Amino acid sequence: MSATKAALPPRQRSDDAAGRPVNRRRGSTVLRHLAIVLVVGLVLVGVSYAVEPFRNFQLATVAAYLCATAGLTVLTGLNGQLSLGHGALMATGAYTVALCQNAFADRGMTGGWLLPLSLVAAIVSTVAVGAVVGVAAARLRGPYLAGVTLAVAIVVPALAVTFDGVFNGEQGLSVPVEPPPLALGPYFPYERWQLWLTGAATLLALLLLANLIRSRYGRTFRAVRDDEVAARLAGIHVARTQVLAFVVSAATAGLGGALLAVLAQSVSPGAFSLTLSLFLLMAVVIGGLGRLTGALWGAVLLVALPDLTHSVTEMLTLSPAVAQRLEGNLPLAIFGLTLIVVMIAAPGGVQGLLSRLGRRLRARRS
Repeated sequence: MSATKAALPPRQRSDDAAGRPVNRRRGSTVLRHLAIVLVVGLVLVGVSYAVEPFRNFQLATVAAYLCATAGLTVLTGLNGQLSLGHGALMATGAYTVALCQNAFADRGMTGGWLLPLSLVAAIVSTVAVGAVVGVAAARLRGPYLAGVTLAVAIVVPALAVTFDGVFNGEQGLSVPVEPPPLALGPYFPYERWQLWLTGAATLLALLLLANLIRSRYGRTFRAVRDDEVAARLAGIHVARTQVLAFVVSAATAGLGGALLAVLAQSVSPGAFSLTLSLFLLMAVVIGGLGRLTGALWGAVLLVALPDLTHSVTEMLTLSPAVAQRLEGNLPLAIFGLTLIVVMIAAPGGVQGLLSRLGRRLRARRS
């Protein structure tokens, strides 16, 4: 035994010995998450060549929504904070990327680094807003917390209308985006490039979230969610943990809103109404709270729902006015009905149901 190791007190030597397996497991978890992300990225590239352009655009939209639903899953599912204002956080990111891209275009600046810079600015601005809201939310519980986030969902889009000189009111702003790099070829489909762009950003965000959930921060999130008094007695700063969870969730929501703005190449207050915040919350509950895979199911539902409602209204013989009104209200009704059915049949959401079925199949095989 070396002199240095012999000089260590017994408690410190045991902690050091126990820490090595923990660090080894943590490193293997990070590598496993990285391998999953790389495999999914390769599959996404292959799928982008196999499907038509419209499907590429739909997959890109799913990826953008996935950023928001994944962050909301961390906030509500892992930390126990209810948010009805994530649509407003997405609007913050969307308007930030629009203002940055327009500023770059007005100055005649070009280059592939401008859009990533705008996305980073969108994340930073949304983090600032999320930190302010998170500090207020950390002092509130239950319906009071929901009320604060509900106010944010109403106020933020209204600011775009009030300050129409900056945000162009109800008409919104355009988001100039450069075409795909010339290295990809002169006829490279733009929708495929959109999928690659949003997919890369979303996979990076999911990689960071997955590692965060498996780290000590994720454990403190769950401890505060389960019992705040016990977490406080264990030495966890509850308010600081709640603010951190809100900031992380706001960052991913801002990224999702920025990606949606890039896909649509425009942003307006109507795209980030209170209904979007309700849809996001219902989507993560239906997909499965506390699981990133559940957030994926929720994002798929958010994109598939408009097509479903359009198909339903086309099947019915209705007047144009009634069909338009029905198509506007039908998504919320379908979401509500799906939520009721899922809560009765599968309280753990779609992912919880799939996990339960998988366990039963493995039990039968064994």
